[in-house]
Amino acid sequence: MITAEDFDVSAAWHVAAPYDFLRRLRDERPVFHSEHLGAYVISRHQDVRAAYGDPGRFSSEGSLTISRSLADETRRMLGEHGSFLSSFVANVDPPTHTRLRRSVSRAFTPRAVAAMEQRFRDLNEEVLDRVIPSGGGDLVAEIAHVPSVKLTARFIGVPEEDEAFVKEHVKDWFQLFLSPQPPERQLVLATSFLTYLDYVDKLVASRAAEPRDDFVSLMTSLIGTELSHREVVELISTILLGGNDTVPNQLGNSVFRLLREEIWPVPPELVQNAVEECMRIDGASLGSFRYAAVDVEMHGVTIPEGSLCLLSTDSAAHDERVFDEPDEFRIDRGNADAHMTLGYGIHFCVGAALGRLQLRTALKVLGRRLPGLRLASGGPPVTYRTSLVGRGLTALNVEW
Repeated sequence: MITAEDFDVSAAWHVAAPYDFLRRLRDERPVFHSEHLGAYVISRHQDVRAAYGDPGRFSSEGSLTISRSLADETRRMLGEHGSFLSSFVANVDPPTHTRLRRSVSRAFTPRAVAAMEQRFRDLNEEVLDRVIPSGGGDLVAEIAHVPSVKLTARFIGVPEEDEAFVKEHVKDWFQLFLSPQPPERQLVLATSFLTYLDYVDKLVASRAAEPRDDFVSLMTSLIGTELSHREVVELISTILLGGNDTVPNQLGNSVFRLLREEIWPVPPELVQNAVEECMRIDGASLGSFRYAAVDVEMHGVTIPEGSLCLLSTDSAAHDERVFDEPDEFRIDRGNADAHMTLGYGIHFCVGAALGRLQLRTALKVLGRRLPGLRLASGGPPVTYRTSLVGRGLTALNVEW
């Protein structure tokens, strides 16, 4: 990894330990054209934040639609769905962004988020009641994902019997659009993705006919006035991704970090800051893509109009210009929340409050119920999933 010259997204170091490489970029080439990514990488905290806050120069339009990596046969199979996420709130600029965010924010009021805390606590307790007698297991698969998947399903309106189906298909569409895959694997994932879209379409239709007290019904009620059918499908799909993937990945990363640092259980009064420091040092999101809307001059480099750019929040969160000794985990770090793992500016994650609530609640319940939690001895080395923009453990074997 120390001699790595570019973002080789197929290499383990890209997700697991890119920090020596990113430090060199910040110091020597803060605006760097990556041959592997086919994109300019912006790595300093100040520059990343400025780019997030300047949609006039760094456009979100189409930035999540990474379909350029799809093989021709895959594109033909997907047809019109090859541009999936083209109307998602994080993938557009104002005024479309303003309209979409206003609509989806109706479901994430402080009162609505707070109302989910007890339910999420209960879901964690139920999982632990079931697994504690075993004395150990895979924290990622058996503990971290289950409560978040169930809470998200309830919030969205996915029936309990469909939770496993949705979880698997959400994972497949994430891999298809946001993770490099060989052509033959793309076809398998594309088939799964089309099956998933059909499911969501039918879910929207069912709530249009019989509304309930859930996110699907709320968004469906706005079709024709504020939202289109496609926008509703994409909003549902991406929020399901957050609950089925991003939040549980962050929890797995966080527990792994806390156990390595021998800070377990976390003192209750430090849980909130621990969540922020874990997101800073081991963020589940590595960054966001943007397109240069105009020629951009930065640190002596011209980013040509139309160029793809990676705003590396992972690098920004380790920037020595903002965080003292950034590669050290400090549970009481005063500015831990200055990370941009949840985005920044108009594209700050609409579900951030719910995600933080889930992380705080899970750490409190796990710490109380499993005070002797530790990494399992003699197991295989810990590895991360291959991804362009996400950090998540493939497994975390633990004992208690």
